[in-house]
Amino acid sequence: MGGDLSIASAGERLSRSCSYSDSVRRLRYVSGARGEALERLGIMRVRDLLLHVPRRHLDFTHTTKIAYCDVGQKVTVVGTVDRVSQRQPRPRMNIVTVDIFDDTGTLTATFFRQPWLFQQLHAGDIVALSGEILFYKGFKQMKAPFLEQLESSHGQSDYARILPVHPVGEGITASWMRRIMSAALADVGDLCDFLPASLVAHHGFMTLARALREIHYPDDLVSASAARRRLAYDELLCLQLALLARRRIDVGAHEPKRHMVGGPHLAALRRALPFELTDEQEDAVSDILADMAAPHIMNRLLLGDVGTGKTAVCAVALAVVADSGTQAAVMAPTSVLARQYADKVGPLLDRADVSWTLITGSTPAQERAAASERIAAGKMSVVFGTTAILSEDIAFAELSFVVIDEQHRFGVNQRASLHQKSLGADLLTMTATPIPRTLALSLYGDVDVSRIKKRPVPGARVETAVLTPENLDIAYAAIRAAVEQGHQAYVICPTIDPNDDGAALDDVVEGAITQESLHAATITRDDLARYVFPDYTVGLLNGRMPAAEKDETMFRFHAGEIDVLVSTTVVEVGVDVPNATVMLVYNADRFGLATLHQLRGRVGRGAHAGTVFLASAAREGSVARTRLSALEKTADGFELADLDLRLRHEGEVLGYRQSGGATLSIADLSCDLDLIESAHADARSIAHVDPALESDIHRPLAHEMRKRFPIYFDGAARS
Repeated sequence: MGGDLSIASAGERLSRSCSYSDSVRRLRYVSGARGEALERLGIMRVRDLLLHVPRRHLDFTHTTKIAYCDVGQKVTVVGTVDRVSQRQPRPRMNIVTVDIFDDTGTLTATFFRQPWLFQQLHAGDIVALSGEILFYKGFKQMKAPFLEQLESSHGQSDYARILPVHPVGEGITASWMRRIMSAALADVGDLCDFLPASLVAHHGFMTLARALREIHYPDDLVSASAARRRLAYDELLCLQLALLARRRIDVGAHEPKRHMVGGPHLAALRRALPFELTDEQEDAVSDILADMAAPHIMNRLLLGDVGTGKTAVCAVALAVVADSGTQAAVMAPTSVLARQYADKVGPLLDRADVSWTLITGSTPAQERAAASERIAAGKMSVVFGTTAILSEDIAFAELSFVVIDEQHRFGVNQRASLHQKSLGADLLTMTATPIPRTLALSLYGDVDVSRIKKRPVPGARVETAVLTPENLDIAYAAIRAAVEQGHQAYVICPTIDPNDDGAALDDVVEGAITQESLHAATITRDDLARYVFPDYTVGLLNGRMPAAEKDETMFRFHAGEIDVLVSTTVVEVGVDVPNATVMLVYNADRFGLATLHQLRGRVGRGAHAGTVFLASAAREGSVARTRLSALEKTADGFELADLDLRLRHEGEVLGYRQSGGATLSIADLSCDLDLIESAHADARSIAHVDPALESDIHRPLAHEMRKRFPIYFDGAARS
């Protein structure tokens, strides 16, 4: 009898586990409208809902009376609404003010761009507010706190609990989200665990079923934290395994291209270098050459801040390809950068007797056809280019080495297309975008990483200053002074023309003094040329210009024919004009720290010091101003990248929203280093003993991995 009950219980649990992938619309309370609202949040399946974890938890078991709230303290208070008012100081800026009281005092809460609160709240309502206590005009105040409208005023026992704060959107309220979540946990929450029991025990984790209950409805905040760690580990482990599985699919059926290291072309190129490689550069070269000579396909990421000499390291590897009698392709995100590779590395290859060519969208048809013929015949060793080299007319005789610069700027399909031209080729990706160690471990878990931190030549000092829009004359004066001394300047705008809405930029950080309009490069160029710098040549560069026109503009700027270049971030990576000494960035708070650091690297590249002005309306103390102030204090790109990661999502730091990668929703890469390292090590250990995850113990894990990260598997779709 007992055995029969046990079998029945196990069967029920397996049935609930299978429903993990069912449509969220099968759940109680998920009507057509609420189903649509959930789907707008990306919640399609039961799995998506249960993993839609709270942003935070409010501890209503510990509330503070208003009189005992200290300024600067983050607290939760419960009180009665006395008055609700609203005002609109400017278009599209609605402010709702709510005055509450308890038996000890009064408090004012201010809400921005939430006009519905004026209709939702009424005098006499009981509400809970959670936020930081401020003091303004003699009264205690909260700005943009979390508000929970309590259903009863019959005493603290009705709300004395840990309340989850789930992300919600139009069509679904926080209270409805909690009701749906509670029903889902009751109906399907008792799931089988997909993690092997040995891993759960080794790390001391909760079971999956308990973690899901504790993350949404914890007994206490300690349990909520432990539940989040378990779920964050699951996410990281699945991502690591997905990366390794994708890599196995990519290279598993292909013979690696083995290279000969130590040949005459390599020796000649080393002699051609006008400087000795630094210890860090030599370490990177050793890593790359060892991979190229090894009987496996290389997949290595070369990380190096602005000016650390990644190009020289790449040149050494290209010489090895020539010694092996095969071919290499170097793909850059812009024609400007591809041409600079040709200009910098080409002469070194010439002296090492290595043939090379450049192919971009602006390469003349006759020149392109001749180059294509030589490439197909194996008479061209190195090809520099943009996505133009992905075209069908560019066919390699034997492509053995692929270099992708700033790979996150290419889509997944573009990166794969180049690699498809020779499936056994070694792959080297390079980036000057400083990437924190946690981000490299998690999003590049299948990649070996080499880092270069120190610049071979320190270069001239670059000063950075944050300006308000009212003080732009300081920047204009500096630009005039630089041009009068024979130098040049950049002016960076966030958009190309006034019709651009800036959707690809950072969200406006609350704290701006005004609703600052975005500077468009086309309009700004005309205004500066007419009113600010009428005596100078002011040029324009943006990503929508034809490739030939962009190349012509950069050639003129490099030749000194353009004094002030108004541009978008198309100049962010690799543009090298040593005579440029001043940069002004409009709307600087709309860019990430990594982007601003890259832009800053465009000045002070020669013998003369550079100055960068970051113009922003963000006020002192705001998150936006904190980010910009960090650039004033440090030139260390990796330090800035760590700060950027703490302030923003990892997908935003690398631009993955535009380039087709996967981001994380539970793990926090700024503070989960131990989990990241554990997941990285565990994934490699599992893949070593069971590469295809075919054993009975790993099949549930393989299923979960594919459902969470289908982007890494051809033909996969979320189900």
